[in-house]
Amino acid sequence: MAKLQKSIDKRNALIKATIELVNNNGFHATPMSKIAKMANVSPATIYLYFENKQDLVNKTYLQVKEAYTKYAFETYKTNLSVEEGFKLIWYRIADFKLKECENAMFLAQCDNTPMIDEPSRQEGIKHLQPLLDLWERGKKEGIIKPLSDYLLYAYSINPLSFLMILQKRGAFQLDKTQINEAYQSAWHSIKTYTH
Repeated sequence: MAKLQKSIDKRNALIKATIELVNNNGFHATPMSKIAKMANVSPATIYLYFENKQDLVNKTYLQVKEAYTKYAFETYKTNLSVEEGFKLIWYRIADFKLKECENAMFLAQCDNTPMIDEPSRQEGIKHLQPLLDLWERGKKEGIIKPLSDYLLYAYSINPLSFLMILQKRGAFQLDKTQINEAYQSAWHSIKTYTH
């Protein structure tokens, strides 16, 4: 059991180091040797857990994406109205992005650069299924604009990444009022005018 825990700890240390180094230096300026050094393991150890750098980054992305979506949907129930459901999910996402800043920054990097391969990206999208299903229901009920899910995400969820980066840089401090204003802007950008 101790050996298994040690193995899990090493893998987690590698994931944590990958997140930190990619956030600070970018994907290309993060060699495997640096990741190993920061994780306190020999470079050869990485290859016990991951095939190569691409595999390491893909798996890190999927692990972080899973934690993010688990948090986002933890209190969501499908019997909520479209607006209540969206509001609950949106605030959970905002909470994650502001509290789990390093993980959220890493996801933003992955979403905005070609460092994740397409199969991993598609797998990552699957984790958002409850939100996509909610939007689908909203479109059917005439509450959500009949736009592509990518556009809905770009207008309503992506601005949170921008605000989080500004906050991390110290350029902007999000308080409760601004979070509420950001939510109102997000909701108004995707709801139909009849609602």
